[in-house]
This record gives sequence, structure tokens and C-alpha cells, in this order.
Amino acid sequence: MKKNDKVSLEEFNTFGVAASTPLFVEVTSSLALQEKLKEDAFKDALILGGGSNVLFVENLSRPVIKISIPGIRIINESEHMAIVSAGAGVVWHDLVMWCIANDLGGIENLSLIPGLVGAAPIQNIGAYGVELSDVFYDAVCINRKTGESRIFSAKDCAFGYRDSAFKNDLKDAYVVTAVRLALTKKNHRLKIDYGNVKETLTQMGVKKPNIGDVAKAVVQIRTRKLPDPKKLGNAGSFFKNPIVAQGESARLLQKYPNMPHYKIDGAFDKIPAGWLIEQAGFKGLKKGKVGMHDKQALVLVNYGTSSGKSLWAHAKLVMEGVEKKFGISLEPEVNLIQ
Repeated sequence: MKKNDKVSLEEFNTFGVAASTPLFVEVTSSLALQEKLKEDAFKDALILGGGSNVLFVENLSRPVIKISIPGIRIINESEHMAIVSAGAGVVWHDLVMWCIANDLGGIENLSLIPGLVGAAPIQNIGAYGVELSDVFYDAVCINRKTGESRIFSAKDCAFGYRDSAFKNDLKDAYVVTAVRLALTKKNHRLKIDYGNVKETLTQMGVKKPNIGDVAKAVVQIRTRKLPDPKKLGNAGSFFKNPIVAQGESARLLQKYPNMPHYKIDGAFDKIPAGWLIEQAGFKGLKKGKVGMHDKQALVLVNYGTSSGKSLWAHAKLVMEGVEKKFGISLEPEVNLIQ
């Protein structure tokens, strides 16, 4: 456990924004976290994971607790399924690779998603037709006020599209310390019909893919389309894909017949935010040291600014442009810290 005063958070957020906090501590166990939460100085602390889904708009006046709890293991298994437990501080992609190495299927489509395991249920992370909720077993959490441990089932988490109870009714009430997933040991059900996963597998010369092949295809796609935050500051997809009523979708399709859309259920369609942003003229558009990526319009990029305010100002410009052109309000997927 490390403790410092007036710490720069530049290395703890993938945007590379030069925000700071008056007090910083890193915990590597649930017990250490419980002890810190007892201290008055950390009562209102910001809980920070990998910093891959946050934008620090300004310096913090409150302390930060960084969660770095390690460990991956199988805690229960049957002939067909295994329950895998991972510490909240495990890098998400490392967990995916560990599962593939152990021939455990279900999260291969979620390869290369940035961030740590602890953030996965909060955001209900998803990509290429798979969401965490599809394989979620439960999560171990610590109550911030009482310090007591509680296990959350999928029902308790109230998962939605990039959403959960941890972003709503239970916001800032609990800290995730471990996530447990129910994964297949055999007869894996591959999902390759979303995006261009199937096309990429064909290009790879794979006719009968396994979970490792799917992961490699997803990594190829993401590497091609998304900038490496170690080289170019970003937090992946900055906006959620908007979900609109099918009547609204039908109205837009009359004007934009080539608009991609995906049926969510009988009443709603999901429209790719990247397409909306590109059509509104923001793909690759750079203003000063910020802009939207030239290969993936959904990604807000830091081209060298230390100011979170500049990045947020550009994001709002994009939101206004999409609203004006399509009448659709974009919502940030990234958490704004201000």
C-alpha cells in the first residue's frame, strides 16, 4: 500500500490529463480497502481503477483510492462450466487471455477492452455482440459506509446497456473487489456475426474458429480501429450508442436509408454513435490538441493537451453537432470527474 500527498493523476488516466489529488493511496487487498474506508480522510474518496473510463475535467479536491487487488482462480466447476474469480485490480485483457489459455469460453469477444476487472460490472462492458452480463455470476463488494462485504447477483446489479445499479441507485455506495464469471469448458458458443468478426476470421484463413481465434480477430479489429492510449491519449469509445424508439429510427431511415441500426427488442433500435458523429462531420476533425479519431469517430483523442476541460469542450461540440443534425442526444460512456 502506497501513500503520497498532492499526487499527479496523469499516469493514472489513459487520457493523460494532468489532474491532481490532495491525497492518494493504493490498496492491494480487500482488508486494506476496508481499513482505509474507516479513516475520516478517505470517507469521500474517489475510487479509481485503471483510469481508462474517466475524464478528469479539473483537479480533485477529494482523495483517491486506487484499487489494485490481484488474482485469478477457478473457485468452482462442473463438467461443462467453471466459475472464475478475478480481483478488481486485474487488467481486463489479462483475464481474457488467462481464460483462453485455460480453454474457458464466453469473454473472447471482450478482448482488448481497456481497464480493470473492477470496472466491468459497473459499466456492464460489452463489444461485438457480448456483454459482461451474459457471463456474470456475481461480484464481491465492500459497503463504503459500513465496510461490510456483500455479494451481488446479476439481478442485484440491474444490468442494462453500459449500465448497472452501481451507476444509479448504488452509485458510490459500494466498491467492487472481485468479479466472478460463469464460463464454458466445452461446446463454446461462439458469437461471430456482430461487426466484422466473421470477415476478419475469413481473412485470417480460419474456417472452424475456436475461442482463441475469435479473440485474435477481435484484437486485430480493435488494433486497426482504435488508438493505443500509451501512444495517443484516449478512453476508447467516449459516447454510448444511442437507443431510440423504432418510430424515431424509421423517421431517420427515411432521410438516411443507409443508416446502420440494430433491433434491441420489439420497440427500440440501437444506432452506432460513431456513424452519427462521422455523418455530422466530426470524424478525424482536430481542433488544437483535441479531436475525434480519424479511424473511429467514437474515440475522443488527446493530441497533447494537459487540460481535461479542453477535451470535454470538444466532446460537447460533437454532442451539439449530432443533436442539430439528427435530433439525437449522445451520452458520454466515460465518467466525468469534476
